[in-house]
Amino acid sequence: MTTQDQHSREQTRKATASGWIGSALEYYDFFIYATAASLIFPQIFFPKGNATAAIVASLATYGVGYVARPIGAFFLGHLGDTHGRKRVLLICMFVMGFSTIAVGLLPTYEQVGLLAPLLLVVLRLIQGFAVAGEISGASSMILEHAPFGRRGFFASFTLQGVQAGQILAAAVFLPLAHYMPEEQFNAWGWRVPFILSFAVIAVAFVIRREVEETPAFAAEAQRGDVPRAPVIEAVKYHWADMLRVICCSLMNVIAVVATVFGAAYAVQPAYGIGFSKSVYLWIPVLGNIIAVLVIPFVGNLSDRIGRRPPIIFGALGAGLLSFGYLYAISIHSVPLAIGMSLLMWGVVYQGYNAVFPSFYPELFPTRARVSAMAISQNIGTMITAMLPALFAAVAPPGSSNIPLTIGGLTLVTTLIAAISAWSARETYRMPLKALGERGASPTPKSEYDQQREVVISQSRWRKAA
Repeated sequence: MTTQDQHSREQTRKATASGWIGSALEYYDFFIYATAASLIFPQIFFPKGNATAAIVASLATYGVGYVARPIGAFFLGHLGDTHGRKRVLLICMFVMGFSTIAVGLLPTYEQVGLLAPLLLVVLRLIQGFAVAGEISGASSMILEHAPFGRRGFFASFTLQGVQAGQILAAAVFLPLAHYMPEEQFNAWGWRVPFILSFAVIAVAFVIRREVEETPAFAAEAQRGDVPRAPVIEAVKYHWADMLRVICCSLMNVIAVVATVFGAAYAVQPAYGIGFSKSVYLWIPVLGNIIAVLVIPFVGNLSDRIGRRPPIIFGALGAGLLSFGYLYAISIHSVPLAIGMSLLMWGVVYQGYNAVFPSFYPELFPTRARVSAMAISQNIGTMITAMLPALFAAVAPPGSSNIPLTIGGLTLVTTLIAAISAWSARETYRMPLKALGERGASPTPKSEYDQQREVVISQSRWRKAA
């Protein structure tokens, strides 16, 4: 093995570690907000007296963060395609970290009135802006460092990091919600996870500064081939694939049902289910623990059979399982709710979740990869982020058939995602330089399998040595 090969493998590992821990720590910030929006914000940031209005308003502030994501995607995507993947990831990290700390320092409605929810919305907008470039930047960086035949496996660690961030978010809330008296938790205990984001900034910076810029972008910059307007180029030449990514990204509805609306439905007193906060927090934690274990296997599977089959299976399967998950909550069955969560969120949904970090950037060329993925993915997730408030409005406390109503909407949404993935071209056997090119031919299956086996064998040899 040459020194250059060793350096490339070292950078692949560093890029993967950077994508993993950066996504974990940044999405820790994003999801502690989602958890708090479901469990505590209706009581402390909005007027008392109308429980339904408070729940809808709190979940709407969760969705507001996604409204800012397409705006952030335009800016951060442009930066990633013109100044490099590494720079945009560092900016995302700092903006997200400091805005999250600020949420933990906000005054409540009782203290400053309507200024409290206003400030909450502003900081949520900043959070959404910052997170818009994280997955697209991290996925592109890993993809462009990864060896051919292993892109799906290495890129999947981006989303494994996201799931780990959700575990960390709930894990920080669990002991606080369980051991603190409710009065103290509502008064100041909920603030602790937000202020701890100071540590997030320090750790992520140490990891990310060690990663070199990707060879694909560096070569483009050296040739003077960096586009001046990658966003315009992406929309002009790759609008059809961007539309596919928007539709596929509607799969985020499963995350919404599992961790946002599901939490409000199970915990908020107005719905009358009565799950305790500490008990319910274990549901997404356990589901995400399973997901962390499943994701690399699915990513590796997509390198063998392609990107589309796991995504289609994950979309249809998770959509159907949402009925069972919501039904379990409706009948007050904690064991069944946990079991359905593990199956829907922890296993089946990962057919999509583990594969899109390789599938999306593979649809686009290096010149516009971060912009095209960031904009289209964030538009899709923005649409689904409006769903918690919509769900609470169409199935408010006291309404009947909540599992059927919300499950039906969820299945229709995942069906759109499945059809979109089916309509896309397969990308897993496309060489890096050919990605995004019209009419490009994939590497023949036999040749691809041979190259992939060589890469895997070299990895085994290195471990044995």
